[in-house]
Amino acid sequence: MLIPIHEEMTREALGAHFSPRALEIIIAANLKQDALSGQIGHDEFHFDNNAIDKGLRYINEQRGFVLASLMGTGALFAWVAFGRLTHTAQDFYSHTNYISLWLDQHKGTPLSAPEVDPVQKSLIHSPSLHSGKLYFPMDWFYFIPFMRKIALKLSPDDSHAKMNLDSPKQDPRFEYARAAAVKRTQYELELLKKMLPPEMFAKFTDLGG
Repeated sequence: MLIPIHEEMTREALGAHFSPRALEIIIAANLKQDALSGQIGHDEFHFDNNAIDKGLRYINEQRGFVLASLMGTGALFAWVAFGRLTHTAQDFYSHTNYISLWLDQHKGTPLSAPEVDPVQKSLIHSPSLHSGKLYFPMDWFYFIPFMRKIALKLSPDDSHAKMNLDSPKQDPRFEYARAAAVKRTQYELELLKKMLPPEMFAKFTDLGG
């Protein structure tokens, strides 16, 4: 998703659960994933080019870094790892066809965006799940406003340009992707809460208690 949307979603999902300083570090690490260094050679950061398994492993890896940091070097590195984790988890819904697969299940009974289930295992592990492929130079042209229409016209159906749900202008399904991303961010925090002793979770949130 676009950088301002990543920040907006992360604040919405986590703002009440972390101290201001912790939240800002988490957000900065989340947004850094979209820097040029995070775009080239790192499909797992964004679930691009069908890097589904790599993306899921990356989330697990960052979760492990959170736990290891809290037991060792401290909360700062845990916040950075959690920020990276949240970015990848959020991109899962805008860069894969998960939302389309979820909606296809409910064609007879249409559901609203807030009802989306972000962790339906049968979909996460579905053989039909895939993500957009990057086709250059068409994907570069896609990001140039006056070239976007021709880039979309010339891009394959499985391209990132045609598949992404990165902004509300892209597709009405964006609202489902956004809702799922916010829920997944909250889910990841709840998962860590279950895994950590209360005193270590308090250290992580930087709220004391």
